Amino acid sequence: MQLIPYITKHTQLSEKSIENTVVLLNEDCTIPFISRYRKERTGNLDEVQVGAIVQFKAQFEALEKRKLAIIKAVEEQGLLTPELQSKFQNCADLTSLEDLYLPFKKSKKTKAEVARKNGLEPLAKIIMAQRSDEIEFIASKYLNHEIINEDDALEGARHIISEWINERTDIRNQLRNQLERHALITSKVIKTKKGDTSTPLSTSEKAQKFRDYFDWSEPLNRCPSHRFLAILRAEKEGFIRIKIEIDTDRALDNIERRIIKSNNECTAQIELAIADAYKRLLLPSLSNELLKNAKDKADTDAIQVFSKNLKQLLLGAPLGEKRILAIDPGFRTGCKVVCLDAQGDLKHNETIYPHAPQNDSSGAIKKISSLVDAHKIEAIAIGNGTASRETERLVKRIHFKNPIEVFVVSEAGASIYSASKIARDEFPNYDVTVRGAVSIGRRLADPLAELVKIDAKSIGVGQYQHDVDQSKLKTSLDTVVESCVNSVGVNINTASIPLLSYVSGIGPKLAENIVTYRNENGPFKSRAEIKKVPRLGGKAFEQGAGFLRVKDAENPLDDSAVHPESYPIVAKMAKDKSIPLSDIIRNKTVLERIDLKSYCTETIGLPTLKDILEELEKPGLDRREKAKVFTFNQNIKQITDLQPGQLLPGIVNNITNFGCFVDIGIKESGLIHVSNLSDSFVKDVNAHVSLHQQIVVKVLDVDVSRKRIQLALHKKD
Repeated sequence: MQLIPYITKHTQLSEKSIENTVVLLNEDCTIPFISRYRKERTGNLDEVQVGAIVQFKAQFEALEKRKLAIIKAVEEQGLLTPELQSKFQNCADLTSLEDLYLPFKKSKKTKAEVARKNGLEPLAKIIMAQRSDEIEFIASKYLNHEIINEDDALEGARHIISEWINERTDIRNQLRNQLERHALITSKVIKTKKGDTSTPLSTSEKAQKFRDYFDWSEPLNRCPSHRFLAILRAEKEGFIRIKIEIDTDRALDNIERRIIKSNNECTAQIELAIADAYKRLLLPSLSNELLKNAKDKADTDAIQVFSKNLKQLLLGAPLGEKRILAIDPGFRTGCKVVCLDAQGDLKHNETIYPHAPQNDSSGAIKKISSLVDAHKIEAIAIGNGTASRETERLVKRIHFKNPIEVFVVSEAGASIYSASKIARDEFPNYDVTVRGAVSIGRRLADPLAELVKIDAKSIGVGQYQHDVDQSKLKTSLDTVVESCVNSVGVNINTASIPLLSYVSGIGPKLAENIVTYRNENGPFKSRAEIKKVPRLGGKAFEQGAGFLRVKDAENPLDDSAVHPESYPIVAKMAKDKSIPLSDIIRNKTVLERIDLKSYCTETIGLPTLKDILEELEKPGLDRREKAKVFTFNQNIKQITDLQPGQLLPGIVNNITNFGCFVDIGIKESGLIHVSNLSDSFVKDVNAHVSLHQQIVVKVLDVDVSRKRIQLALHKKD
């Protein structure tokens, strides 16, 4: 099977688009670069479509690699024929390939292999021929020092037959189909983990999370991914045992119809072999395969949820380059306060103690007020952790000379950053509390620039992220981060090493070289100067230049998404209109009169030219929304303050397949189940809410003992 037809079959994209995209990928072009600057070659494919080509290209290459390994292994056994080699090479998926390879995968320790060594394969063939009514007499001819009676001989022959049955592709596929369509997943509690059965709740608090699965059964093909992963976690932590069940009689009947062709003494032996093959070989193998496939699907679903959430989080509304006072709130240890300039550099830090046990609220108010004046603060960021609400109320009591916006900022992952090598390198002379407060302030200014410094798994916007395939998760999240960074663009003169490392074609080492060059030579004055960075060659410049911005450069295009390779086209447009290059930018009147068709070339067509025109109209436009002030209901301070029917403002802080979680200003987040998101069926939660969206919710139910809050999305009249 060839690569292009394989990808075409799975993506339904045109062969020409796939072929050209594969060529670009083989030239080490990145997904953002291909989708943004090579639209003519790809047929205007977007990032998702290019990403799908990358995925199935890797899948095909893994399949081909496995084929080569199998062919080599069979060849070394001296069993490879041209016909068999052709069958291996024509397999279109790993499942059929492994089924075909199964007969050649024998272990010397199997019951069938022992029987073969004892000379029982001829007897097995006689039984399978199904033509003898004297099978016990025939079996007596195969006795030896290992096989001492007819029953032993027949049992050994049945082990060989069981193996043959297990290796039959048609039988495996038939049972595989039955499992896929009708299998039940059942779970039972391990009695020692159940706890006190005299009460409705287990004595083990941890077990409470899994008590729904202490006696559970449902069709596996209808089990949603989040529930399947929860069941697997419960099994992994030792609370339950799970197994796969199907109609055994139906499965055995289907196998017997394929094998039994007569009714004689051989029939009984074959029936026993079929039952043995089913129970000992087929069902365990195919059940494990089914569970693995279900796990892969659940992983994919969970990773998609995480990726969507991460994208929304990274593209969250930035406040922009403002002077920010950030507070990491706390009780006993006080509130760490930092002052940042418009570029996010730390200018001052200290600790205030407005809450218990010190209760120095007046001193804290005076200190915040003086810092705001001294550093000309334009906004205040407060972390949403412990003592957040109390600190927010304190700050809002202060009468500032100028209007100051107060924001509550998510602290998720801030502690991970503050203890990281990145944070230590940025602030070697400050402790983790100062670094954490700085991170809170910088998140308000630009969530993307700050969050890229944290391992995405630590941000906590997914479901069961620690239970899914970690390699697939990392690949997917890295792709999301790369996409977000390149869609926004990066100021090369202010960006950190982690942020630069996600720019198309750059990577960690070149990012480090860029910052070193910047520190030694001062800010970059043009995109062309980027080529002077050590080891940043022509390919890296081609891939990354369009996503790197140089503010206040001599050439205004250096602060736009127009790629340097297209500068001559823009220059020609300006020349044709008899105006300087700088006058064509943001000049809507002139831009509307440009005939793009007259600028088409062999390599640049209308898709790229339209992008150029759009960029010239609003160069370097940050398409993210601006940060908005939000206030929780000040009367709700803890879960016991909640009552069914209350309408409360909230912020969506996590999205899953079964609904979304909402921060309503207390320690516990509430859940809006999918059934309470809309009056109609909800297929995709993201179609109704987005991460960090400010919404109004209605309290439906409060379970104080289990700390669970059920909410509904309030529909505005």
